[in-house]
Amino acid sequence: MTTNYPKVAIVILNWNGRYFLEKFLPSVFNSSYPNLSFVVGDNASVDDSVAFVREYYPTIQIVQNAANKGFAGGYNAVLEHVDADYYVLLNSDVEVTENWIEPMIAMLESNPNMAAAQPKIRSFHERNKFEHAGASGGFIDAYGYPFCRGRMLSHTEEDKGQYDDAIDIFWATGAALFIKAHAWRASGGFDADFFAHMEEIDLCWRLKRMGFRIGVCPSSVVYHVGGGTLNKSNPRKTFLNFRNNLMMLQKNLPFSSAFRVIFIRLWLDLLALLQFLFKGKLGDVWAISRAHQEFFWYFFRTASKRKHLLGPFLRQGYYKKLLISAYFLGGKKKFSSLSRKDFIP
Repeated sequence: MTTNYPKVAIVILNWNGRYFLEKFLPSVFNSSYPNLSFVVGDNASVDDSVAFVREYYPTIQIVQNAANKGFAGGYNAVLEHVDADYYVLLNSDVEVTENWIEPMIAMLESNPNMAAAQPKIRSFHERNKFEHAGASGGFIDAYGYPFCRGRMLSHTEEDKGQYDDAIDIFWATGAALFIKAHAWRASGGFDADFFAHMEEIDLCWRLKRMGFRIGVCPSSVVYHVGGGTLNKSNPRKTFLNFRNNLMMLQKNLPFSSAFRVIFIRLWLDLLALLQFLFKGKLGDVWAISRAHQEFFWYFFRTASKRKHLLGPFLRQGYYKKLLISAYFLGGKKKFSSLSRKDFIP
């Protein structure tokens, strides 16, 4: 019965997530795809989440890491123990819908050079709106700022079907990432030094440099809570986002533009720091300062990872201008308001 279906493994990385597993695992476990296995990878949780899975879902494979390796290192370690044609990296705070897997696999199977893709991501709490982490496909601007169809910076749009076409994108969200196992292995997986945040953008960028495509399949829909492990107002999240963004630019930009882009980004980060200072958010001020310190501390280590830059990459989803300028000065709060001529076709 399953011979015509590639083997798919849904892999949920857990860290003290009993509440989310209890709430959302039933919808995931009831997925109808014929050739499906389930894996819960645990990042050294101290709650009873592993015991919960063992008791109520005894058929689910459990892989336990000895320490909390973060999202990036955690998945790298867990996927070494997973045998499948496709990995689905799924956050524990995601509710899936009926038949959400089939269109994703159909799209990836029909596009041999497409390595990874994501479904449409809606907000769990505002179900008619896109969710911040992924929306209907990820893009990036010339200075490394990520955004999505349906999400510009902190502004999310209502989903009215305006982004329901399946297209090539720059990056696919790690909240519900479908990736071919051979592409994962060829790319080396996530960069464990990122720990968490932007590791999926870095991975997709590397895949593009290898000649792979990244896609979005909006006919598949999931609902994401977001911020389940690390709230967006947490300075730790600020630190990881600013540090990892700089590391990602250093790793992936061509030499011809890397110095200029990073130099400008450092000054743009300073403006963000001053904004946090004006608002009295001293934790975020220190987070940005520490992010820059670590970026320079690990500069040569990060530079050594540029060996994957083999040549021109597939740049679909690359916005040639500065997004924050269009957003704050141009008043463009919706993806559809951006001019198509400013994107790499």
